Amino acid sequence: MEMRDIMSKIAILTDSSCDIPQEMAEKYGIDIMSFHILLDDVDYVERESCTNTEFYDKMRAAKGVPSTAAITPIQFCEKYCQYVDEGYTDVIHVPINKSGSSTYNNALMAQGMLREERPEHHLKIHLLDPHTYSMVFGWYLCEMARKLKNGAEISHVIREFEKQMDCMEIVLGPYSLKQMKKSGRISAAAAVMGELMGIRPIITLIDGKTKVEAKVRGDDKVVPAMVELCKQRSEGVENFDYMIGHTNIPQTADLEKACRKAFGKPPLLVFELGGVVSANTGPDTVALVYTGHPRG
Repeated sequence: MEMRDIMSKIAILTDSSCDIPQEMAEKYGIDIMSFHILLDDVDYVERESCTNTEFYDKMRAAKGVPSTAAITPIQFCEKYCQYVDEGYTDVIHVPINKSGSSTYNNALMAQGMLREERPEHHLKIHLLDPHTYSMVFGWYLCEMARKLKNGAEISHVIREFEKQMDCMEIVLGPYSLKQMKKSGRISAAAAVMGELMGIRPIITLIDGKTKVEAKVRGDDKVVPAMVELCKQRSEGVENFDYMIGHTNIPQTADLEKACRKAFGKPPLLVFELGGVVSANTGPDTVALVYTGHPRG
């Protein structure tokens, strides 16, 4: 592998939709900008105002459902200016999935603003769309940082990251449907049916799009259906890996146990779904993240 120019100084920037645990972010030197989340007229700053678990409890107790505000072009421009002033040559910026938020476009606007604020700047901004959420891209952002620390070329790690994102899939098992209804991930009728009859949707999130793949009756059917769907979709994948995301509910342990049995290996990671992500999935959700077949 060719060594990159010794003079380069590279920042990695993302936002709190990445769900990278704080200690991992610090270990790899990843900058995380926080989203604001509004719930029952209270403004929460993700990663600062409360822990994930406290936020799940607040959602369960809330009258309304949370809404998130995109990070603004001005906020991004300030961050870029900081990098210019600190002598960075490059920033790899991976914001939340472009199709789910205006954040990506705001980052594009910030690049134009930066030219006005720092006309002489030479900062290269590599803006990437992960097409997904949470540790589904956060884990591989940490991998990217690790490779850069070891002297890998920027173009090489970006290519690898994009190739990986082209394979990642998520199966969601929501046990409460209020947020899903509000975010339009399932229809109001399906949410009412779910509440009345215990019908639970099994949902995939692939390439930024959600789809109800199946409906099962009863909470105990959710985990087996998720694992079965994952097995079907990942059959024949060579470098199969998986992770488990959760909102601190008992079913997390059931999912991990079922996965270890089905796949014969432990997960790369078991992680909590952060504020922005759980604002969309609801406070009672497990997620099975895995490597599927390349879509490209």
